[in-house]
Amino acid sequence: MLTPPVDVTFTQFADRVGVPLWALKESMRLVGEKYGTDSMGAIDIPLIDEATWSGELEDVLGGTFGVVADLQHFGDRWFAGRSANQAWTAHLDGFRARGAFVGLLSNLPPSWERHRRFMIDDSHFDGIVLSHAVGSRKPDPEIFELAAKRAGLEPHQCVLVDDMEKNVTGAVAAGWQAVHFHDADQAARQVSRLLAAAVPLAG
Repeated sequence: MLTPPVDVTFTQFADRVGVPLWALKESMRLVGEKYGTDSMGAIDIPLIDEATWSGELEDVLGGTFGVVADLQHFGDRWFAGRSANQAWTAHLDGFRARGAFVGLLSNLPPSWERHRRFMIDDSHFDGIVLSHAVGSRKPDPEIFELAAKRAGLEPHQCVLVDDMEKNVTGAVAAGWQAVHFHDADQAARQVSRLLAAAVPLAG
């Protein structure tokens, strides 16, 4: 939610590197499957570093789909031209002003950390839990349990705001409340209703 929708970024990235979008996504799926996870799991935890992952994507693209591509420095090119969602950042600051605990819970490779900090600094959050730092990722229950403990809250007192349905489902399964993000104002209205009901939040 702090960046443009992932589908938009996927399309822009595929155009930038000259790879058909379907081939890029399928190659990511196949590499993830090799490591027993989904498309990004291998570098989110991480099981391998970004350069190795990018090389394996290139191998699958070429060997399986006949697409020659240079995907090195993937993160630098993924974040090129991306800007923070200022509307959502403003809502987060508003929630904190109303007394809510606002945390960042993100699936993020270690090599992408500098991009995340460039887009939005840590001062906007009361706590930060990143997949690469804790060895678990959304929608795994372990990361929700850890995030709740770090916030000093019970799971039912926490709410995840996320634009991926599988993460929303995972949060609910872990005992959290959840808001499926479609746009900043829609999500803010739903979170505001929870605040009005005096539910302590971790987002």
